[in-house]
Amino acid sequence: MKLEGKVALVTGSSQGIGQAIAIRLDQEGASVVINYRSHPEGAEETLSKVRAAGGLCHMVDGFTVQADTGMVTDVQRMIADSITHFGKLDILVNNAGIEKNADFWDVTEADYDAVMDVNLKGVFFATQALVKHLLKAKQPGKVINISSVHEELPFPHFAAYCASKGGLKMLTRNLSVELAPFGITINNVAPGAIETPINTKLLNDPEKLGALLQNIPLGRLGKPRDVASIVAFLASAESDYVTGTTFFVDGGLLWNYQEQ
Repeated sequence: MKLEGKVALVTGSSQGIGQAIAIRLDQEGASVVINYRSHPEGAEETLSKVRAAGGLCHMVDGFTVQADTGMVTDVQRMIADSITHFGKLDILVNNAGIEKNADFWDVTEADYDAVMDVNLKGVFFATQALVKHLLKAKQPGKVINISSVHEELPFPHFAAYCASKGGLKMLTRNLSVELAPFGITINNVAPGAIETPINTKLLNDPEKLGALLQNIPLGRLGKPRDVASIVAFLASAESDYVTGTTFFVDGGLLWNYQEQ
């Protein structure tokens, strides 16, 4: 197992992509911290699936922690609680994210702040808290951000979301240079259209789904496990010479997309 003896925190892991990542990292041998904001039942479901996937040897290798990743005090506590529980933290997967759909001229300050706080500010300060721990412990570490194809691809009516992901791309590039001397790598995984609960409405609309699939050369939506697989690689020693890079998991969508 590639991650035996490692501790990984996955934010927003009570469902969807985050849940799949938590399960996969556990399967690779890591002890996993499962973060949720407002759905403890989802976190408990992830914990049950983690334990089932990991087998009897991993019955105690999971931990849930509540935190609103849009609040700096919460993310700092989340990192501290994870370290207290397991004694260390090696891997941070910044998966939690939100989006708000509105015409640009109708976007409110509250909605803008909500998107930026979770998608960018929370990532910034969660990563900072992990880095402080790693520097104090004099150990290397891994940061994996779940970005989006929209760090590159315009997405009309989601201006704040695109801005947050564009900012995340540059933050990752900047930190890759600043943190490399300490053996800390940081990379982005940028999913395209993934089959998750957030896309339930799309999945039930054959016309819109069909139009989207025409833009995806591989002809299907991605699965959460497709994202989890690349995260597992980036969390492992196999990616030790990889940093500051975005990996697109989109079935070819980015280079083939056309607005309908």
